[in-house]
Amino acid sequence: MLRHWWKILATILVLYVVGYGLIIEVPDLPRMHESIRNLFYHVPMWFTMLLLLLISVVYSIKYLRSRDPIHDTISIECINVAILFGLLGFVTGAIWGMYAWGAISQFLIREPKSLASIIGILIYLGYVILRGSIVEEQNRAKVSAVFNIFAFVLFNVFIIVIPRLTDSLHPGSGGNPGFSIYDSENTLKVVFYPAAVGWILLGLWIMNMRVRIKKISMKLDQP
Repeated sequence: MLRHWWKILATILVLYVVGYGLIIEVPDLPRMHESIRNLFYHVPMWFTMLLLLLISVVYSIKYLRSRDPIHDTISIECINVAILFGLLGFVTGAIWGMYAWGAISQFLIREPKSLASIIGILIYLGYVILRGSIVEEQNRAKVSAVFNIFAFVLFNVFIIVIPRLTDSLHPGSGGNPGFSIYDSENTLKVVFYPAAVGWILLGLWIMNMRVRIKKISMKLDQP
């Protein structure tokens, strides 16, 4: 039981966020109103994606040094789960942008972070396609590891560096105030911080299960 404490914590936090996040009284912000509750989902999804991508790069580097197939397995499964959370982050952001900015086109066209996130996700989808096109196992793992390192650098340039060089509709970017200025009574933080931890733990849990399944499959394939 003690080995699975973090899984229990993940379950409790996600249930807390889904439940209490829907009934808690939130600040009545101009234009956002009740859509501010999306803060508990949209932002943690991106936190989870970034952490998984970072872990993936670490294990790609480990694979290049050790040639251990387990390191390659952890790396690819981190990316698979990261893409899932990235897509969820993009969808929740698009819905939020539709309510906050008046039209989904504002989110897709005028917001550099949105365009950058699309490009970033496409880069990693390209990674998955490239990996699937290489038949020989060791070459596939080696090429994937090198590509993953470059992809991680490009992804961070697109979603962190470039949006800071242009105007942005996102709070906390492009000269816009962050959410902290509106959350004077720390109402949102009561749910947001547990949400960030809960969704990250859930992402790690899913990744861990996928890695365990792959390990079992690898053992069964051994003669």
